[in-house]
Amino acid sequence: MLGACSTKAEDIELSSSSVTVSSAVSDTPSLITTADEGDDPAYLYREMIDAGFRIPAVDVAKMNPDHIRREVDFETSEPAGTIVVDQRARFLYFVRPGGRAIRYAVGVGPMSRSFRGTATIALKRTWPRWVPTANMIRRSPEHYGRFKDGVDGGPGNPLGARALYIYKDGQDTYYRVHGTNAPSSIGKAVSAGCIRLLAQDIIDLYGRVSTGSRIVVQ
Repeated sequence: MLGACSTKAEDIELSSSSVTVSSAVSDTPSLITTADEGDDPAYLYREMIDAGFRIPAVDVAKMNPDHIRREVDFETSEPAGTIVVDQRARFLYFVRPGGRAIRYAVGVGPMSRSFRGTATIALKRTWPRWVPTANMIRRSPEHYGRFKDGVDGGPGNPLGARALYIYKDGQDTYYRVHGTNAPSSIGKAVSAGCIRLLAQDIIDLYGRVSTGSRIVVQ
């Protein structure tokens, strides 16, 4: 059975009680809408306020340069708007017209636990609630057991600021493309099987992806 980020989609609905919006900030999502090679990395990974939550800046001086979001040449037969994930290289590509794509660094899970194939992004959620799967609790009760009732959306939630829900043939795979509260995990195979991005990157990707979009995980 597939095991990954959450038990079922309805467990990830954002509850109103989990959002604390400061009167001094806007509740409008802070979408990043450019990712050209000439963009300043410090701007792309700046501190953000999103739904009242503070997202810290990423110290780009300490980042692997290959992990900085950028537009790249990308030859593929997939149509524009498709997400292509290369798990071995640990990159996600959002396909654009003209042989181009936006490339994001990702963290993945062990190949034995990861989804592979073609599927659909059926749902999108902001600051989702997280509930570990029964398989996760059974496999590591000492780690996941205390979270069996779920974790509300927020900076301490392992799904981070956004989640895209992967469905196959109309059924939930229980795999997600999501943010993370562990930035150091990007570029590594440490997740429970899902595909994780830096907060600034998942917010950018979320703003580009439409419900019903195709995703190919290799």
